[in-house]
Amino acid sequence: MAGKSFTAVHRWARIAPRKARLVADMLRGLPVDDALAVLDQHPKRASMLLRKVVKSAMANASQDLEVDLKSLVIEEARVDMGPLLGGRARWRPRSQGRAVPILKRTSHLIVGLRESEKRARRGAAPEAPPVAPAGEEQAAEKAAE
Repeated sequence: MAGKSFTAVHRWARIAPRKARLVADMLRGLPVDDALAVLDQHPKRASMLLRKVVKSAMANASQDLEVDLKSLVIEEARVDMGPLLGGRARWRPRSQGRAVPILKRTSHLIVGLRESEKRARRGAAPEAPPVAPAGEEQAAEKAAE
């Protein structure tokens, strides 16, 4: 991995992890500008929450003066399950007289950014082309004749 990495986390987000993962899976590998454009247009509620986390990670990256914000790529977009809220406070009726608890799921949203390798190399000195040993060049010239 080339370049620095920056992360942001939103813990205990009040959304089911299964629903949020649908949006997070779209983001991995996208440049930050493209990811924000996708999140702006996406209809799911998780897109609003993940957009805030991406912007927070960008703000963390902006603290480092050596980082070009345009060169950031989403390396990690992860949604972990958080604790259930309310325990077993409410119940839902089911068939045959049974009752099941109403589960209020939470999520931990994690977004990691890193500098793109292509743009991170811009400031570096260009690499010299590989040089073949003298014997191989002469053999290639003779074969070409």
